[in-house]
Amino acid sequence: MNILVTGASQGIGFAVAEIFAKEENRVLITSRNEVRLYHALESLQTKYPGTDLRAKAFDLSVKAEAVALGQWALQQGVPDILVNNAGLFEPGNVSEEADGALESQMATNLYSAYHLTRTVLPAMKEKKHGFIFNICSIAGLQAYPGGGSYSISKFALNGFSQNLREELKPYGIKVAALFPGAVMTASWDGFDNSKQRIMEATDIATLIETATRLSDAACVESIILRPQLGDL
Repeated sequence: MNILVTGASQGIGFAVAEIFAKEENRVLITSRNEVRLYHALESLQTKYPGTDLRAKAFDLSVKAEAVALGQWALQQGVPDILVNNAGLFEPGNVSEEADGALESQMATNLYSAYHLTRTVLPAMKEKKHGFIFNICSIAGLQAYPGGGSYSISKFALNGFSQNLREELKPYGIKVAALFPGAVMTASWDGFDNSKQRIMEATDIATLIETATRLSDAACVESIILRPQLGDL
């Protein structure tokens, strides 16, 4: 299978890329930070030398680059699995956050997925098969103090997912929105998770991989994941 994962240089995106690399699929990874991306590629190639792994850096907050990523991916083959994971977290309250916070987070958290998906969809629809996973966050289900524009953008990504699910049903393309709570990623740098208070990125990757193994008759539309002890 051809798998395309955005925001894949670390955290959830890297974990997703790795779980599919184990199965010797063709895995395409991208992120904005070119140095970190190629370190991730090197790590995966060392662990899984039999897997076709390819990487290219794009700034998906820019429409032209999101489209360019889709075009590059199609040159490698029609994606069977697309994981829209690229995201930006800038905490703040609507009344106090910096000017431009909404624009920057909408560009990365929503428009990137929108433009990339639209670029690859014609080929996926022609193939009449595929999986699209949008990493939304529980912030896209419930507002909270300090969520501000980040929460707004994730609510919007949820809306994108729901609309996409409806229109792609006749084409055999499944769409799932994932709503993780706290996950041990770069956003939680310095947090002591020795007691497993929050989730690991591999938890999300495992659920995504499992969802792809269901029969054609089944589609996991939404997945909510929270730490066992609840949100922080």
